[in-house]
Amino acid sequence: MEPAKTFRDVIAWQKSHEYVLSVYRYTKGLPKDELFGLSSQFRRAAVSVAANIAEGFKRRTNKDKIRQYNIAQASLEECRYYEILSKDLEYGDTSLLTALLEETSRLLDAYIKKIK
Repeated sequence: MEPAKTFRDVIAWQKSHEYVLSVYRYTKGLPKDELFGLSSQFRRAAVSVAANIAEGFKRRTNKDKIRQYNIAQASLEECRYYEILSKDLEYGDTSLLTALLEETSRLLDAYIKKIK
């Protein structure tokens, strides 16, 4: 496999971007009173995953790269909680989001192990 030339070539970033788009679609359907609550927080955390993968790609040292990717992992866990909360509040089906989150998490873990 050819090395990534830009963050867009990183499969973990591609999946995280797909996750962000799915979170945006999902949160469009949340109640209007969640606009500045759950919806905003969920979107921010999802964007943070993809953004930190992109930022980490350009870091010069492996230590700095891994730090950014760990931040992305933490944002994934934050999103995991928002999925649980959304489900418990009966705001809709989060199964697609959960599947994308799990796949992104596995890919990111593998990417970090490859760097180490």
